[in-house]
Amino acid sequence: MLIKITNGSVSFGADTVLECVNFDIKEREKVAIVGRNGCGKSTLLKCLTGELEMEEGTGEEPFSIAKTGKFNIGHLKQIAFSSEENTLLQEVLEVFKPILSVEEKMQILLQDIEKNSDEKKVKEYSALVDKFEFMGGYTYKKEYSTMIKKFGFSEEDKLKRIAEFSGGQRTKIAFMKLLLSHPDLLLLDEPTNHLDVGAVKWLENYIRSYKSAVVIVSHDRMFIERTVDKVYEIEYGETRCYHGKYSDFERQKRVNYQQQLKSHEYQQEEIKRLMRLVERFRYKATKARMVQSKLKQIERMKIIDKPDRYDLKTIHVNFQPRVETVSKVLFVKDLEVGYDFPLAKINLELKRGEKLGIIGDNGIGKSTLLKTLVREIPALSGSFEFGLRSEIGYFNQQMAQYKSGKTVFDDFHDEFPLLNETEVRTALGSFLFSGEDVFKCVDDLSGGERVRLALCKMFKKRPNVLILDEPTNHMDIVGKETLENMLIGYEGTVIFVSHDRYFISKVANKILSFSGGEANFYPFGYEEFELLEKEREESKR
Repeated sequence: MLIKITNGSVSFGADTVLECVNFDIKEREKVAIVGRNGCGKSTLLKCLTGELEMEEGTGEEPFSIAKTGKFNIGHLKQIAFSSEENTLLQEVLEVFKPILSVEEKMQILLQDIEKNSDEKKVKEYSALVDKFEFMGGYTYKKEYSTMIKKFGFSEEDKLKRIAEFSGGQRTKIAFMKLLLSHPDLLLLDEPTNHLDVGAVKWLENYIRSYKSAVVIVSHDRMFIERTVDKVYEIEYGETRCYHGKYSDFERQKRVNYQQQLKSHEYQQEEIKRLMRLVERFRYKATKARMVQSKLKQIERMKIIDKPDRYDLKTIHVNFQPRVETVSKVLFVKDLEVGYDFPLAKINLELKRGEKLGIIGDNGIGKSTLLKTLVREIPALSGSFEFGLRSEIGYFNQQMAQYKSGKTVFDDFHDEFPLLNETEVRTALGSFLFSGEDVFKCVDDLSGGERVRLALCKMFKKRPNVLILDEPTNHMDIVGKETLENMLIGYEGTVIFVSHDRYFISKVANKILSFSGGEANFYPFGYEEFELLEKEREESKR
């Protein structure tokens, strides 16, 4: 056992974020923390690092935090760069200073031995070799070289200064330093952000084989499914532990809820039955002993509380196209997309009701294709054509930065001026803008709230073709599940880009994969695509 928290809580002034935390992690255990946005997941990570202090919670057990022995904790927010002038390689090598120091001593000692062989020096050198091997001296170069490549950096990038990299790239460099430092407890908060699918798959394998404990906060359900063996859910300020993968957690949660609800309802019926007997015979002397027996039976019961409903506050909208398209919705022939040069050539056909998931690494043409289809940028060559009666709804990530000095109500109403106040409030309420929320200024909304507003506007128009660029960004798991179900039940056609493989596997029944300057169309879903990719990789070995 590394850490065990019993009945802990965290408050900020009068606001209690976590009110009853029971959490433990053992050596080599892989644990996920899941829950709605704002439920306290990152707060719990800060408690594990000691950045925030806990106090006694609302549970019955005494509050305690127990730690076993000495161990080091690695958290991305604690990683800093030694110097902005350092190259990427110099910054990565900072992690290996102890190994580099031993390596330098070995080289100096070897030179001395070559000049003057001495038994004492030979023994000292042999001891250094053993120490060097134990520290990973013979594998560290391969480890960091592999990681630099998997995180999308080139050989030329190794020599670039830290100051020259973008914010996302700097985050990846800090992430590499964290992984290479091999802490005893690795804390990862949304680790798949800024990573493409290839890097995420590599990271899954890395974490599975990691020899120490890992705690992951993530909305990436497939990443959790493939890396952890225990899930903690934070709901209504309390933690609950589920053993197994993410899919086991989902199943156990449903089963536990139904079992507790059934037990609660059965017990309540039994109490009512006993109380009816008590009331019936309360004033009959001959039944006094029986009445007392029934009352004691009720007193001895351990009351089973009615389980809290899942915290499922999310988008609610019954959405179908305003008009139906012809059968063939999109025809793409030798379409080359890009700016200064072609990124890929695309050929495909989509029929009404089909859902196309577009996948691939960053910067290779996925979003460029969508922009071409909505005519934001011109095609370089080739052609594409939408079928008759096609009405397109387009969502992109710029909508998360949408600015307006108007209130949410006015901003929405200006786009749909024929709606009355009740209709506007109903539409906005379906996307979680209720009560005073509708009078918030758009400029004061979070990224997730702006995404909800943009989706609300798009769905209100009831298009029959949806073109979506990373629609699940800024969404928590419940929001993603809601959008999945909406799109699965949607009778129109969907074309979407996403890095969320779980989302892709649920929604897409066709795949367009960008890789190596090519775009290949597959007439089946993501699970079949992964099997095909696995077979290809195995055939190359």
